This record gives sequence, C-alpha cells and structure tokens, in this order.
Amino acid sequence: MSLILTEEQEMLQDAANGFLTENAPVAAFREIRDSKNPDGFSRDLWKEMAAMGWAGIIVNEEYGGSEFGYVGAGVLAEQMGRNLTASPFFSTSVLGATAVQRYGTAKQKEQHLGAICDGSTLFALAVDEGPRHRPEHIEFTATPHGNGYKLSGAKTFVADGHVADKLIIAARTSGEARDPSGITLFLVDADAAAIERTHTPMIDSRNAANITVDDLEVTGDDILGEVDGGYEALEGILSAGRAVLGAEMSGSSQQAFDITTDYLKEREQFGQKIGSFQGLQHRAAHLATEIEMTKSAVLKSLQLLDDDFESASATCSMAKAKSGMTAQLSTQEAIQMHGGIGVTDEYDVGLYFKRVHVAQQMFGDAGFHADRLAKRSGY
Repeated sequence: MSLILTEEQEMLQDAANGFLTENAPVAAFREIRDSKNPDGFSRDLWKEMAAMGWAGIIVNEEYGGSEFGYVGAGVLAEQMGRNLTASPFFSTSVLGATAVQRYGTAKQKEQHLGAICDGSTLFALAVDEGPRHRPEHIEFTATPHGNGYKLSGAKTFVADGHVADKLIIAARTSGEARDPSGITLFLVDADAAAIERTHTPMIDSRNAANITVDDLEVTGDDILGEVDGGYEALEGILSAGRAVLGAEMSGSSQQAFDITTDYLKEREQFGQKIGSFQGLQHRAAHLATEIEMTKSAVLKSLQLLDDDFESASATCSMAKAKSGMTAQLSTQEAIQMHGGIGVTDEYDVGLYFKRVHVAQQMFGDAGFHADRLAKRSGY
C-alpha cells in the first residue's frame, strides 16, 4: 500500500487542523495548565470532539462509531500533537475502544462502545507496575474467589487513570511474575470502593494516576478476552497505542521544526539572519529528513493495524521507537537553535520538549523497542 493518505483521510486532516487550530491551540493548553484543572483537559472540548465522531473514530458504525480506522485515529493524533491538545482521546478512543471492540464479548461491546463514541465514558489502561514499561512483568494478582476473582495489587503511570470511569487492568491469574502466559484482562468500574487512585501530574502538565486495588471482587462478566490468554490481547492494545502515540509525536516533531525554521528566518546575529549560517542549515536539513522518515514509519504502522491487525506489532514497535527518537531530536534542536530563551515558558518549544519526553517513555522508549525487535529476530 502506498504511504500516502487517501482523499477522505486528507479531508479529515484538514478538518482536524482547522478545528484544533481554532478551538485547541497551544494557548488553550497553557490555560488548562495554569488553571490547575484537575481533569487535565477541557470536558467541553471533549464533547465537541465526540459530536464530530472523533471519540468513536475506530469503532464500527453498528455501535455508533465513525469506522475511520487507525489511520484516521493517527491523523487526529498528529494534529493534536501539533497543538499539544490535551484530551482523553488516546486512553479512551484508542486503548479503550481497541480493547472492547477487538476482545470484548457481544454484551461488553453493546454496553461500552456506544458510550465511548458519545464521549460519556472514559477508559484507562492499567498495565505497568514499576518505573519502566514491562508489560509481561505482572505481579498484580487475580485470586479465584467464588464464581469470580479478587483483584489486588498496584499499577503506575496510568494515563487518565484519575478521571477514568472504567479501568482495563492486566492481572496475573497463573504463572510466574515474568511469564507472558497467565495474564488476564479485567474491565472494572474505576470508582469501586476497593480502588484507590492517586493523581500524579506529569512534567508535560498532563495527568496520570497510581492505582492501588485491595480485594476487588469481580465476576466472569468482567473478563476481557480469555483467562490466562490476556497477553496477546494486551499486545494488540499496546500496538494500537504505540502507533497512535507515534503519530502524536510525529505531529509534535513537525510543529517544533516549523516553529524553529520560522525563528531561524527572523532572528539576526552579526547583522544577518541566523538561518543563513551553514551549520544551522545542515542541522535543519538533517532533522527534515528524519521527520519525513518518521511520518512514513508511523503511517505504515497505522495502515497495518487497519489491514492486518495481528501482524502489526513489530511495525508498531519500530514506529514508536523512530517517532520517539525524532521527537526528542526535533525538540532538542528547537531548544538549542532558539538559544537560552528556548527553555523559558514564554516560548512554546519548551512545552513540546516536555510532552515528547513523556510520550516517548510511555509504552516503551526506543531502547525498549530495539531490544524487543532484536529478541524477535533471535538475538
């Protein structure tokens, strides 16, 4: 498949760019940050996104979704990355919708997909238990109890976990702590009495939560996918998240580059525009090529998710690693080419720098994915 957007996808891109530029510019993100909004995003903006079909972008039409696929989700995420738009789109419309639509029962789909599409229910994925992403390292326990289980344990760095209505929790039903087998996914109410959520603001002014669960009773109806076979489902959910996060970071890379090149054309030193300095031109040219390669890698991963979901994992890892490295390079170069003022709050490039440094860590940084791909290749 050609690595270009279709006419419909380009129309979605143009619409998203226009809407977000007008309704969710970086100034709006600053306002949310400075107001100490406990949600970390505008609920009014989220309602508007849902009304336009964005919340259900990957959900099938029979459940009220737009059925625009993962490329469509990536198109939206890229524009959000350009504007630093804060919303539950990633945790709910990508992770939550993927989990329920691909691995949920008919009852779960009927119950939750419509609520995702209309923006009334927010989801969060609780997988990591330490400072680093290790999805197969699950010590969170699911102990048989009556006709169901009791869940106990702790999760860290749960994106939007503080505002979620539903939690998707990866728990161990059998095996040892580092075994991929023996993991089961549970879909539970986030406000259950046995769940304690601690809000943890991040350096990028987004929000996450640490979650502690103490003997939460669940039934078979709360299981998402297969008992002991949840790792495959978890990998599918994570692959979708990695690709869409890659699209967001690609958008942030592009915007940071655009801001920087505009600055190079305006800033004068020694009586001439600094953009005329050959050293800076070479660095800008190098960054431009990295951004174009990243765009292709991300689009390929999104296309594979739409066309052959089960085989997309490795490509999504590659796209996540590449987009993270490029985003770091782009924002670092933006800071340096702006000089000392680049790190001040007056300039937007510092905000992009902080956001991509959190996003590239989420669901595995470049080192994690390089190691993952090497092991898959037998090294």
